[in-house]
Amino acid sequence: LTLMALGSSAPEIFLSIIDICKKRFYFGTLGPATIVGSASFNLLVIIAVCICVIPSDEVRVISNLPAFYITALFSMVAYLWMAF
Repeated sequence: LTLMALGSSAPEIFLSIIDICKKRFYFGTLGPATIVGSASFNLLVIIAVCICVIPSDEVRVISNLPAFYITALFSMVAYLWMAF
């Protein structure tokens, strides 16, 4: 799972490293914006595919609700933090 996450985020990580090196290690806006934009796109696409794949007559239930709530809360906080 960690290698999959690294592989899907590698282009954004390398873009952020290149941006920070070109600016002589001063903060740039390109890297964080690219990472957050890509993560939000991936999150929305994965949710959309999961919804479309389940047949309409079948119902799925989240088995671990506390983990779902914590993940949803921290995701919303991260997106709101980047927005403001």
